[in-house]
Amino acid sequence: MTELVRAIARSLVDNPDAVEVTESAGKQQTTVIQLKVAPEDMGKVIGKQGRIAKALRTVVKAAATKAGQKVVVEIVQ
Repeated sequence: MTELVRAIARSLVDNPDAVEVTESAGKQQTTVIQLKVAPEDMGKVIGKQGRIAKALRTVVKAAATKAGQKVVVEIVQ
């Protein structure tokens, strides 16, 4: 799942080298994926009214459900 998030995020931002994706275990067998981008690219990842972020989370959730996993995507600074 981290590679999926990394690929999508790198295609959205102006500075793809600054994209960092980390994966950690959350509560109740949930995987937490944290996405960090350059400050000037934060708006491109979130989008107007959070539409890009919501779409990213929807795609990852669909892929995780197909694989039988629970995944949460967090966008951090």
